[in-house]
Amino acid sequence: MVRFVILSNQIIMKWLMNAAHQPLIAFNAHLLAAGDSYRSAGIAVYVANLLRGLGATGSDLRYRVLLGDKHLSPAEFDLPVHFSRVSTARPATRIMWEQCALPWLLRRLGADLLHAPAFVGPLLSSCPQVITVHDLSFLRYPEFFRRGNRLYLRTLTGIACRRAAAVIAVSQFTAREVQQLLRVPAARVHTIYHGIDLRFRPLPLAEVDVFRREMQLPDRFVLYMGTLEPRKNLTQLVRAFARLRDPDVHLVLAGGRGWLYEEIFAEVERLGLGARVHFPGFVPAETQALWYNAAEAFAYISHYEGFGFPVAEALACGTPTLTAATTSLPEAGGDGVLLVDPDDEVAMAETAIAEALHHLLTDAPLRVELRQRGLAHAARFSWAETARQTEALYRHVLEARKGQS
Repeated sequence: MVRFVILSNQIIMKWLMNAAHQPLIAFNAHLLAAGDSYRSAGIAVYVANLLRGLGATGSDLRYRVLLGDKHLSPAEFDLPVHFSRVSTARPATRIMWEQCALPWLLRRLGADLLHAPAFVGPLLSSCPQVITVHDLSFLRYPEFFRRGNRLYLRTLTGIACRRAAAVIAVSQFTAREVQQLLRVPAARVHTIYHGIDLRFRPLPLAEVDVFRREMQLPDRFVLYMGTLEPRKNLTQLVRAFARLRDPDVHLVLAGGRGWLYEEIFAEVERLGLGARVHFPGFVPAETQALWYNAAEAFAYISHYEGFGFPVAEALACGTPTLTAATTSLPEAGGDGVLLVDPDDEVAMAETAIAEALHHLLTDAPLRVELRQRGLAHAARFSWAETARQTEALYRHVLEARKGQS
């Protein structure tokens, strides 16, 4: 009996010691914000969905999600959270918190690893870091960024990534960019694709018709959905759309206003397209799939993308899609899209875009073929798989650190 009690106590103590030493992963989610704005798109979509996926893995790893907006619900991620004492909604405040307060917090929490999901982590850190790079457009197209934003990213991203234990690139194209432009060794760069939320799927026609009437949408329209900013090449899309001769087809440019968006509105005005080009503003997550389903075609001919969320989302909804044959967009679209080169000579590119849009709108067999191929390609992207691969990378980094100690 005494031997059994001693053995039981040893087992319990060993379990307690192992539990106490379960690695703690700190996840900097300060880019997340409550409410509808451009901050609820792009990288924030990645952060929110990855956290949900990590919360559903049932892992033995411990997590602490670091948040700066107290209006966010901790229950959304099913992971423990830590709110900062000050709001980090303003970029300058967020950067100061990241570089000054975060290193102290990591030490206080006893974090074993930090995931910085948006280019930059603290330059001083008590634990190894995994950094996600979504694209390097601020290096390739600096003219598309405000000076302060460009300076911050250009100055700190390279330093942070070269110091990181591992860098996540969201496409093979971005992985090559990180190695080439930031000089990060290939062995430390890992491609992990984004997932696509299950809400993006073909919806019942009756539901889509109700949405179309409620929003007073035109019967036929080409959709763009994303932030309104120069990198998205929307002025060229507007000029190509102006070449279409069918007056019943409209263009919907849906998304929040980013930086330097004024030129897009000016081009619509200059071409006299005010009655056929529509700006519904930021589209909340709960209606995005309805927009894709209501559109007759989707166009996304961005100059530069690290992955291209909207392309994969449109394909998952069965919407015939035109996108750029450059950067990561062929990876997002696979064989389920039409491709054009937006960086070709200007007049030629606009003609090619207009001709491709015409085919998407008028060629019924092509539309059926693209729909089938697109649905099959989009099925490759899963947030559960993104979370699984990300957690496997955490373990790889932690094991490597253990081997060095």
